[in-house]
Amino acid sequence: MTEAALSVRRDLERLLPLVEARLLGPFRDGEAERLAEAMRYSLSAGGKRVRPVLCLLAAEAVGGDAESALPGALALEFIHTYSLVHDDLPAMDDDDLRRGKPTCHIAFDEAHAILAGDGLLTEAFRILAAEGAIAPERRVRALETLAVAAGWRGMVGGQALDLEGETLTREGRDLGLEHLQTIHRLKTGALLRAALELGGILGGAEGSRLDALRGAGAALGLAFQIQDDILDATSDASTLGKRAGKDSGKGKITYPALLGLDGARKALQEATERAVCLLQSLPNPSSLQAWARYLETREA
Repeated sequence: MTEAALSVRRDLERLLPLVEARLLGPFRDGEAERLAEAMRYSLSAGGKRVRPVLCLLAAEAVGGDAESALPGALALEFIHTYSLVHDDLPAMDDDDLRRGKPTCHIAFDEAHAILAGDGLLTEAFRILAAEGAIAPERRVRALETLAVAAGWRGMVGGQALDLEGETLTREGRDLGLEHLQTIHRLKTGALLRAALELGGILGGAEGSRLDALRGAGAALGLAFQIQDDILDATSDASTLGKRAGKDSGKGKITYPALLGLDGARKALQEATERAVCLLQSLPNPSSLQAWARYLETREA
């Protein structure tokens, strides 16, 4: 096991219990019991919890403590999970397998999957608005950061451009690297960038330290999506926990399709190195840097 992987394991052993202990609580009480079950099902499907852990580590990287960033970490995981539930719908990516389990609309039904995503999204903003000992001005900045990252100028806009790109590709339009980078910057990059920025805000960072986290988060988001593209092209469903090769099958433009596998791997390495360098200016960068190295070589 590499040094980066060992560091990541230690972080997960230390921080995941903080997240897991609070993750399902908001969805245990309520009148709509089947809807609550669908939300718990989606949150319990597994996954790496990358965004919440990065948020907690970003707070520590700027000299804060992980507990202070916990509302942001939970909000990120709620929004990420909602995005997966909606992405899997027949109108979107039409997937029946997620993390090795039936997707929400298969396990329940399409209507409940839509509503589960809606419920997760709105709960994210409730928890960030109401929980934790957060100074009012920092809470407002955190809410704005999350709203921009998750909204039509971020993740939702990226999904729309991705769907439009599929149609244009099937029509024979040649969509280049700049268009692909825009999709990735919004669809995947925005929420990963927000994970580091939220952690910084809630951990007390200002000025250049927040700038470093934003830049590193953007580079990390790009690297994460490039590796996703590489894995989709080279792995199998049993390893990924979802259908492999589905992106090329649907006509999506990907880094391997545009640059070849070697070119994609070079772009992945460059984005990772950029993230590592930007993090170096922070008081406690080592854990986040280890995560950047680890995510570059992940296999699922």
